[in-house]
Amino acid sequence: MKNLSIIGSTGSIGTQALSIVRDNSDLNVVALSCGTNVELLEKQTREFKPRIVAVSTEEYAHDLRLRLVDMDVEVVSGMKGLCEVATEPSADMVLTAIVGMIGVEPTLAAIEAGKDIALANKETLVTAGHLVMKAAREKNIKILPVDSEHSAIFQCLQGNRHFFSDDSFTVENKVSRILLTASGGPFRGCTKAELSNVTVEQALNHPNWSMGPKITIDSATMINKGLEMIEAHWLFDTAIDDIEVLIQPQSIIHSAVEYDDGAVIAQLGTPDMRLPIQYAFYYPERRYLSGRRLDFTKISGIEFEKPDFDTFRGVSLAHKASRIGGTMPTVMNEANEVAVAAFLAGKIKFLEIYDMIEFAMYVHSVTQDASLRDILEARDWTKEFLERKYNL
Repeated sequence: MKNLSIIGSTGSIGTQALSIVRDNSDLNVVALSCGTNVELLEKQTREFKPRIVAVSTEEYAHDLRLRLVDMDVEVVSGMKGLCEVATEPSADMVLTAIVGMIGVEPTLAAIEAGKDIALANKETLVTAGHLVMKAAREKNIKILPVDSEHSAIFQCLQGNRHFFSDDSFTVENKVSRILLTASGGPFRGCTKAELSNVTVEQALNHPNWSMGPKITIDSATMINKGLEMIEAHWLFDTAIDDIEVLIQPQSIIHSAVEYDDGAVIAQLGTPDMRLPIQYAFYYPERRYLSGRRLDFTKISGIEFEKPDFDTFRGVSLAHKASRIGGTMPTVMNEANEVAVAAFLAGKIKFLEIYDMIEFAMYVHSVTQDASLRDILEARDWTKEFLERKYNL
């Protein structure tokens, strides 16, 4: 029996993770959290019977306690509550399926408490990768990627990126580059002029994946792929310059790894997030998963394109932030969160998302060797600066 704590249980990843729990009797949920979706969290709590649940504010917690008055469950709130869910003593693994930098502190708390991490919160490594990976090494904690691309890379590395040795020789299979694939989002092939007046509805219309609004906008701007580059840099100890973004519109090849001998190993499959979630839960076991399979006889072709980094500046901005390091990736990430929220609220245009990120990065004074406090202060500075500057 594996006991799970799920942070972000009412979102896309969280609900799919719970569908996997339903299908596997040796998975057990001991803790859940969400932001504001109290109604769904109540249903999940009644079905899975966790010991503790968390919501964003005490007001929501009061509402949930009244709804669950007949159940023996602890209801907590805020960051303190998130960390309690992350460190629930009976949990073996914590799935971080929350969106945004709010995932940093509970992830670090879970590692400190000795919990393996199924990581679906890329912002944690984007902003605090140096802290998280160091803590995981010191505590001998597994960090298993749940993003489809990073799970694909992780699978392609299995049995290959190791030191093989006996008394006479040692062999290391070296990675030449990581090929991080992207669908191109809803605006693939569009020019800047065509993007100047796109609507929120158009930006949320992703051709392949069903995701939350923030991640869907990040895919449309390709900021998401920039964040994933930084995440891959930390997860796989690979230089940012050795991570290449490649457009693969059908979302069949989820990512690939090229080794020094020129061999390329790729992971293919249908666009179904349940696969990387289940792989993280059961690693290294591959357990049966229901669903549609690839039928190669019905695939007319698999296309590849070079990204247009001049129009879709998300990757370039993330690449620059990663090379500068310190608190700059935090500023880039938080500026994007503020800008996406403003776009979704109809306060700025689509292309202004890039402008806001670039402006915050230009103004920011970087702190290198950033502590958690430095990172959180950089986040708060970015939010306050942009909201004041743009009257948000």
